[in-house]
Amino acid sequence: MQVNDSQTLVLCVLADGPKHGYAINGAIERLTGERLGPGSLYGALTRLEAKGFVEHLAGEGRQRPVRLTAEGRAALEAELRTMAHVAAVGLRNLGASPA
Repeated sequence: MQVNDSQTLVLCVLADGPKHGYAINGAIERLTGERLGPGSLYGALTRLEAKGFVEHLAGEGRQRPVRLTAEGRAALEAELRTMAHVAAVGLRNLGASPA
């Protein structure tokens, strides 16, 4: 079983700097071993933009870079801290040690 949330994955890779859609998906593939489908990727970007977590930068043609906003950075940090806590408790409950 693999659990991923496309919005969290997009925010994670944008934390490293602005990227256009193809580069975002390439970074997600390097992180997880799988690419998001176009609907998942662009749906996540649309939802994140509506929340004010990402913004589009001026670009040429179809490749418009997207960057993380300050609000997006704060939301990502909070989400990752929560995920880390849940993972630690789950591993402890399994009797496993954290990686």
